[in-house]
Amino acid sequence: MIKITADSTCDLPAAIIEELNIGVIPLHILIDKKSFRDGAEITQQDIFKYVGEENRKCTTAAINVYEYEEFFSLFSAEFEAIIHITVGSDFSSCYQNAVLAAEKFSNVYIIDSKNFSAGSGHLAYDAALMAKDGQNARKIIQNLKAIVPKLDTSFVLDRLDYLKKGGRCSNVEVLAAALLKIKPSIEVKDGKMAIGKKYRGPLLRCLEKYVQERLENNNLIDYSRLFITHAMCPPEIVEKVKAWVAEYGTFDEIIETYAGTTLSVHSGPYALGLFYKRK
Repeated sequence: MIKITADSTCDLPAAIIEELNIGVIPLHILIDKKSFRDGAEITQQDIFKYVGEENRKCTTAAINVYEYEEFFSLFSAEFEAIIHITVGSDFSSCYQNAVLAAEKFSNVYIIDSKNFSAGSGHLAYDAALMAKDGQNARKIIQNLKAIVPKLDTSFVLDRLDYLKKGGRCSNVEVLAAALLKIKPSIEVKDGKMAIGKKYRGPLLRCLEKYVQERLENNNLIDYSRLFITHAMCPPEIVEKVKAWVAEYGTFDEIIETYAGTTLSVHSGPYALGLFYKRK
């Protein structure tokens, strides 16, 4: 009788959400002051049309306290406990708002994923599996907090203009990256976003090098599960990445998932990342 819920930024596939009965609450995408619910009223393709083709400005907004209260009230009477996984507190005020909302309930517990996209998706998936196995809330929370520092999150950007439009990099950086054909990687370290390795050349070559450097001779990897999360990458690129992954380790489970609209606003199309856990 444990209900697992998560912010829409967990970017889990619909099949997993449905199979494990994970509750998802959407963040907001703001376009010309009009709000759309992430994943419910706007898609990844819409973002790339509005920003890439129409040059409109898209921003994201956190779930507010009232929305969390309404969401938790849907489950609080039916379940013994609700364990909610939020996007990292350094990336959004969702965690703080969820904590405030949870104060109105005696059985709602909030986990700061200190991560985003499939990084927090790992936690929601693990929590749902633990709940299915009959673990109690206290044990699930304890296990999740132990997993948080073991999450390994990174992705490669094909372009920087979406970051620039969101105010996260300058015109000079965008121009330099375009001229030098630089594809930077973004990593999550200690709950914060940081620039990792910068790759140079065509996207496919950069991704091959990225996969090799993340996985080759890495004795710290937990091979139980890998998410390959991407923003509208062509199928042939994703299949290449899967083949390269197989060269450097055998994961028990490889899940392809799509970057939600919240991440896509900042990443732009063709971004791709590997999300796994360390031992």
